[in-house]
Amino acid sequence: MSVARVTTINFNTKEAADNTVQSYSTNAPTEFPEAEQLLQIRVDDTTVMAVSLYENNEAMERASAARTRRMDSKKDHFASVDTKVGTVELNHSNKN
Repeated sequence: MSVARVTTINFNTKEAADNTVQSYSTNAPTEFPEAEQLLQIRVDDTTVMAVSLYENNEAMERASAARTRRMDSKKDHFASVDTKVGTVELNHSNKN
C-alpha cells in the first residue's frame, strides 16, 4: 500500500514562497526519484502544500535525506511547517 507525506509550509513572505515553488518544481523530480507522484499546491501567497506518494515506508524513508537537505536550505523562509504521513486510500486519475 502506498504512503503519502503531506507538508504544509507557511512562508514569511510571498517572495520566499515564490522562490521555493520554482525551486521545487524544477528540482523535486530528480531529488525524489522514488516518489510515485509529487504534487505542489499553492494555497495562497504564502502557503504551499506538498504531497508526495511512495510505494512504501521504506521508499519514503530513503527520500528523507533529500527532504532534510531541501527543508534545511529554506528553513529561514518558513513561518511554520506541518507534516503528516499516512496511507493512501484512494489514488484515482481520469487521465491515462
